Amino acid sequence: MTPPPPQPPPPGPNPISDSAADPRLGPGPLVVLFGATAGALGPDLGSDETDLILLVWQVVEPRSRQVGTLHKSLVRAEAAALSPQCREASGLSADSLARAEPLDKVLQQFSQLVSGDVALLGGGPYMLCTDGQQLLRQVLHPEASRKNLVLPDTFFSFYDLRREFHVQHPSACPARELTVATMAQDLGLETDATEDDFGVWEVKTMVAVILHLLEGPSGQLFSKAEVVKQKYETGPCSKADVVDSETVVRARGLPWQSSDQDVARFFKGLNIARGGVALCLNAQGRRNGEALIRFVDSEQRDLALQRHKHHMGVRYIEVYKATGEEFVKIAGGTSLEVARFLSREDQVILRLRGLPFSAGPADVLGFLGPECPVTGGADGLLFVRHPDGRPTGDAFALFACEDLAQAALRRHKGMLGKRYIELFRSTAAEVQQVLNRYASSPLLPALAAPLLPIPFPLATGTGRDCVRLRGLPYTATIEDILSFLGEAAADIRPHGVHMVLNQQGRPSGDAFIQMTSAERALAAAQRCHKKVMKERYVEVVPCSTEEMSRVLMGGTLGRSGMSPPPCKLPCLSPPTYATFQATPALIPAETAALYPSSALLPAARVPAAPTPVAYYPGPAAQLYMNYTAYYPS
Repeated sequence: MTPPPPQPPPPGPNPISDSAADPRLGPGPLVVLFGATAGALGPDLGSDETDLILLVWQVVEPRSRQVGTLHKSLVRAEAAALSPQCREASGLSADSLARAEPLDKVLQQFSQLVSGDVALLGGGPYMLCTDGQQLLRQVLHPEASRKNLVLPDTFFSFYDLRREFHVQHPSACPARELTVATMAQDLGLETDATEDDFGVWEVKTMVAVILHLLEGPSGQLFSKAEVVKQKYETGPCSKADVVDSETVVRARGLPWQSSDQDVARFFKGLNIARGGVALCLNAQGRRNGEALIRFVDSEQRDLALQRHKHHMGVRYIEVYKATGEEFVKIAGGTSLEVARFLSREDQVILRLRGLPFSAGPADVLGFLGPECPVTGGADGLLFVRHPDGRPTGDAFALFACEDLAQAALRRHKGMLGKRYIELFRSTAAEVQQVLNRYASSPLLPALAAPLLPIPFPLATGTGRDCVRLRGLPYTATIEDILSFLGEAAADIRPHGVHMVLNQQGRPSGDAFIQMTSAERALAAAQRCHKKVMKERYVEVVPCSTEEMSRVLMGGTLGRSGMSPPPCKLPCLSPPTYATFQATPALIPAETAALYPSSALLPAARVPAAPTPVAYYPGPAAQLYMNYTAYYPS
């Protein structure tokens, strides 16, 4: 135990009148505060997520050089087990902590005693002064957040004695490496070996250091307080922004339903930059349990790294270093529409998913209702669209306060038309990610190699001898389609049922049926149009083989017309590829015997073979097939 310092020197003659004549002699009253937890001490204070067990404080009046009464209070900890380091340094036991008051009661006593001491020393607003930033940022604020306690405003600003010492003694070691003992040693303060009460020596030494610093030029001392942000500020981030890599961390293992406010609460006590929480999304646009967090400076980032494997609820969160480029990639955006949408400050953002494609602003506002108005009405809605303008079914909405957002969240899974709508909390970074993903993704992925040939070559022609089924349930099977067509299923050509898949390889709700003649296709469409399959009505319309082929090879066929697949664009010519071995046929031998050899895949590919192959321009990393052929009747 380092011996205690001597008593502070007595004040000079008539200090009160001197301070009144010259207010620059010092700041207002300072409350010198020391604390300890049941776990790690020193620079690792608060890194092990243990509870506070001790507070020691004393009021100092810098202008009159007077000090108040020294107070010491034990705090009851929920987990009373003390670490060996804490037990040896403090001499405390689990029994003594069990008889102590809980944290909320101790904080009430602290405020009452400090107010009384400050009044005796002349009154005025006071500020806390601590040895480093760990006590407030890593211990008090996180623990109060976990226990749902509201800290007084005095705990949101304080002076860091290490920084104040470094202002007057810049030649000393960096402020982060200073301790109470090293500051007293550098100032030449003599100590007494009689004080062995844990926490008391530290507070007395800090008081002596403060009074000694005030004897020198004090114009820059205690002029700039450290601030703890009370609220996380949302806001947009531009891809043109330069983000310092020394200020960014990656948090992994977040609950999928967590919002940016939940992440900010996990880092309570640390100052996150405006719009500095970017929740990461997976390939399907859903949150993947990771987030990138940008802090105001590198010191806050280093403190955040000490919260590695701290808990959010019952889950522990991993915290790692990240780069500024990663943050800008996730949170940055260039769209003016998004910038205007996010330009309103202090707004709560909600994401709506599953909207009907025909839904407009009036439909969404009517769905939310007058009890939870959107900020700016229709201007407070942002619809997500594909590059060609088609809606995706997603939208974002702004709300002026938390109460309105909570009222809107109660509409989660409410019905709009025949669809239920999902509502989630969202962030500015998530808005940027979703818009960037849809704006930069092509309508169809480009492929570097040819698609596998269709096993059963499609006939060409403009005769409308096919039917298109639109609006199928995603769980529909070939048997469901045959049952749906009824008697018309007898007129299907061999290998004539084609289910259209989307880019993720999942059913798109469309299918094409090749009939034996145009008359049979028209009769099937008239008989089955808008019949119900699994509680959904299915549209059945005639189409030509050419139209079907274009869709199966990657084009689109909508009510407004037909778009060719990438391989049919006139400005592109198919590249030349070397001979390669075809994929072996997956049809069993007993089944293959029932079909002519022309219907099966050849054993090898030859450049001159007449089998049609679709080419896609440009490189790609994945192979998507927009068709699948079934029903070898």
